Amino acid sequence: MVIKVEKSLSTMMNAQIIGSGKETVVLAHGFGGDQSLWDKILPVITQAYQVVLFDWCFSGVIKEPNTLFDPAKYCQYDGFSNDLIALLEELQLDSTVFVGHSMSGMIGCITSIKKPHLFKKLILVGSSPRYVNSECYEGGFDINEIEQIFSSMESNYYGWASFFPTLVIDKNDSESIKKFKECLKKMKPEIGLSVAKTVFLSDHRDILEKVVIPCTIVQTTNDLVAPMCVVEYMKRMIKGQSGLITLKK
Repeated sequence: MVIKVEKSLSTMMNAQIIGSGKETVVLAHGFGGDQSLWDKILPVITQAYQVVLFDWCFSGVIKEPNTLFDPAKYCQYDGFSNDLIALLEELQLDSTVFVGHSMSGMIGCITSIKKPHLFKKLILVGSSPRYVNSECYEGGFDINEIEQIFSSMESNYYGWASFFPTLVIDKNDSESIKKFKECLKKMKPEIGLSVAKTVFLSDHRDILEKVVIPCTIVQTTNDLVAPMCVVEYMKRMIKGQSGLITLKK
């Protein structure tokens, strides 16, 4: 008889806790990435904080992505938010500082509404509640531009994965471009496309006024994916105390 041992969510998501300090910082990578994208800052941040790292279910470093990733569950950010809640509860953590890059920023906002005790502060890096332009809102992309991204991913995923990082990362940062390319190419193409549709077609503008946890928005001055007009919108709409740190790209 074969007995199947169920793995914990933290194991499946490659979660690890490193560093030392009284405060806990949770680092959540964005679309197409994995926890290795935080490597540059770890030597500094782990000196002062206990740091939680993990990989979202779509990441190419997940050992069993077809088992963990369910397109129906993750067609909305709620699925990711529920995973984040389950992970932090499994690790018995609360009152954390949550750092969410890209899509993870909005996932953190959603989670903070559901379970405010999990966070004492949200740091939103390059995040956006909506990417598509609409009447009275500038998200950065027309719908035809978004559809072109999907078309490129469908027709030649690995070609798209080689090109996309050069658009969204400073051309002088060749190391980061290379690392992001590697992360994108590790993802299964069908999973990458599914998550891209979830991200680029999302609209979470309505939740910003429900976010009461203090937020700091971190943004580069010429972010192609999340332009400054989006940042200004977020700062204006977030109900809780919010600050803005602008970095030159």
